[in-house]
Amino acid sequence: MGQELFEREYSAEDYQKFNRRIHDQVDILKELIESPTFGKDPLCIGAELEVYLMDPKGEVSPINLALLQKLDDPQFQAELNKFNLELNLSPVEAKGQPFSAITKEMLDKFNYLWQTAAQFDTRPLAIGILPTLKQSDLCHENMTELGRYKSLNRELIKQRGEPFHIKIDGEESVDFTSSEVCVEGANTSFQVHLMTEKEKFANTFNTAQLTLPMALAVAANSPMLLGKCLWDETRVVLFKQSIDNRMADSTGWRQPARVTFGHGWVRKSGWELFAETVNLYQPIFPETFAKEEDFHVSGKLPKLAELSLHMGTTWPWNRAVYSNQGNGHLRIEFRALPAGPTALDMSANAAFSIGMAVGLENKIDEYMARIPFRFAEYNFYRAAKEGLNATILWPQNYQNKPVEVPIRNVIDDMLIVANDGLKMLNVDLKERDKYLNIIHRRLAKNINASNWIKSTFRHYQKSKSNEKACAAMLDRYFENQMTGQPVSEWERCWK
Repeated sequence: MGQELFEREYSAEDYQKFNRRIHDQVDILKELIESPTFGKDPLCIGAELEVYLMDPKGEVSPINLALLQKLDDPQFQAELNKFNLELNLSPVEAKGQPFSAITKEMLDKFNYLWQTAAQFDTRPLAIGILPTLKQSDLCHENMTELGRYKSLNRELIKQRGEPFHIKIDGEESVDFTSSEVCVEGANTSFQVHLMTEKEKFANTFNTAQLTLPMALAVAANSPMLLGKCLWDETRVVLFKQSIDNRMADSTGWRQPARVTFGHGWVRKSGWELFAETVNLYQPIFPETFAKEEDFHVSGKLPKLAELSLHMGTTWPWNRAVYSNQGNGHLRIEFRALPAGPTALDMSANAAFSIGMAVGLENKIDEYMARIPFRFAEYNFYRAAKEGLNATILWPQNYQNKPVEVPIRNVIDDMLIVANDGLKMLNVDLKERDKYLNIIHRRLAKNINASNWIKSTFRHYQKSKSNEKACAAMLDRYFENQMTGQPVSEWERCWK
């Protein structure tokens, strides 16, 4: 989806040609993965951060293309809505101090972004959903004028045939319909990438799925939409509903959702996830590119551009990614973490997520035998809705039936697992202590960014209208974000 596409109508022949390409390329990928040198480069970590652009009143500032032109920095890219930007961070080796390197680059880029945006009377903000967002902001006029977004909007609406229905019940509720994919753009995230050894990919991916609820609960930062308090991670339910192009047929059966937790545990290889996507999902963008040379002849690893494009038009919360860089590799894209609240918080969320995924990978078979995939999915949605107050299904000693336990207890246990996993990646001891302690402090104080936002909003709501309370909370959030201190250390104005 990062590729620029020209807006055009697609023919039946376009779809047939594209479909042949992706099926051929998934076979090529299987052969590549089985080659002895594939995935033998040093393991790296990367990240992408999506941010909001807001005006002095805390409302959206739809100026991304003008701001990008002024920034003149290829690491900043447009997002679906005019009031969002994406920052692509540089990959770093997993060993040593990777999270400090990510934090430093984020802060350097933030400072440049803030200074440049100030010239447009705009404030960039890292938050999962802007609480002051209005339904009128989610309109066609606010969609970034790039071909890929126009095509995405047209094709999803065409496949669905009617407006998207957004219905979310939490502490409060929202219920509305929209014919614009702009609603999906209301979600901003911090997407973390982890290269994996090909032999370990299945175990690491399964562990990432299993432990995702703990990462999400402690990182939650999207509790409000349209001025209403909903889920701790409202992004999860909003994203799924805002891009659901499925319609039931005469039997009531529907295609698999394009936004999904997944369809089951990976059995042997990451290749399964690519094959699954090719065989389960109708293409949205049947764009074909120049045919690549046979890699057996040229010696160059193919880009598999059509396959990569197709993978980018499904949105699992953990995604498999292929790269032809170096010897080629597969990596896991952790897509569920929200943007914000600070660079230190986001790097800590990355460290915790990666540490758990690696630290438990050698025991994943034991867990899969005791936690069916549908239980892991249940845990994910429970964590998204209730955050640190959630209870989840988790194995117990001498278990003979599923038992619900407080997610806070599991997170506490997972801090040790995460430390072990980061140690396996040769992350320095001080680095592990620094970033996992940020998670520990949140847990000890029973605070995540969603709790802080809702409690601060409720405090201001006692003396202000909802709209003014929301704006006052957001001003305070922005000031705290600018200090760079983790959310666990932010001052609380409530008792």
